[in-house]
Amino acid sequence: MFKIITDNGADLPKSWLKENDVDCIYLSTILNDKIIAGKDVELSAEDFYKMLSEGAKPSTSQINPDQAYLYFQENIGKADEFLYIGLSSGLSGTVSSVKLGASEILEKYPSKKIEIVDSLTGSLGEGLLVWYAVKMRNEGKSMEETAKWLNDNIQHFLIGFTVDNLFDLWRGGRVSKASAIIGTLISIKPFLVVDKEGKLVVSKKLRGRKKALNALVDYMEEHKASEFDGNKDVIMICHGNVPEDAALVQKLVTEKYGYKNFITSNVGPMIGTHTGASLVVLTFMGDAR
Repeated sequence: MFKIITDNGADLPKSWLKENDVDCIYLSTILNDKIIAGKDVELSAEDFYKMLSEGAKPSTSQINPDQAYLYFQENIGKADEFLYIGLSSGLSGTVSSVKLGASEILEKYPSKKIEIVDSLTGSLGEGLLVWYAVKMRNEGKSMEETAKWLNDNIQHFLIGFTVDNLFDLWRGGRVSKASAIIGTLISIKPFLVVDKEGKLVVSKKLRGRKKALNALVDYMEEHKASEFDGNKDVIMICHGNVPEDAALVQKLVTEKYGYKNFITSNVGPMIGTHTGASLVVLTFMGDAR
């Protein structure tokens, strides 16, 4: 059986990773030259977003080739085959770093196999690819079959998200300060998606938080695949530190479709650094981006 690996860009709960035998490589969140979240350094969502609200300005650091090499070196005895599903190359250089680290390991251990999948998405969009990889592994699919299916279907992994505070996106370098000021004055709530290249784009600009949250459900209705079954497959919802908003989105999806198979989580510090506490994310399988 092959080993599945992801990174903390996927925002999957640690309990779920452990239950499903998925390893995680960590990008770091840094404040005042100190790693505040990453490998062996935990920080709760509540504490992290409290720090942001008090004016902290953290940054993030991608996984470097040495870190990737060290992961494989430490875990090479766990399996003969490894499948890594990583944060979009449109958002981070992490996938490239892991490829470099893996290539060095394969020179040292030529009998091993490593497949690397660029998710071309992030947060629970990436997490959804991991969920399907686990499902296929449990069904007895090979690593090659699983990697091929993921690559063939990546453009069908859809993610929509919104934030209440444009200044969160400005601090994370996603919008200009002028846009944040003007948008806040007129109560603009951006609705964002990930494009074919795995980059964030603003799809709509809506007035008011309630409309923005409803737009997540509308996006699912417009784009979910015809064969998608939310009771058999899974819908993923996550948030920065607004559980009531995430619960509302889940309630709306359940009322509209009757779906009951959800995975929910907090957006961790790595993604949250760039999006803030008000982020709400909905991800599912759908039509092509």
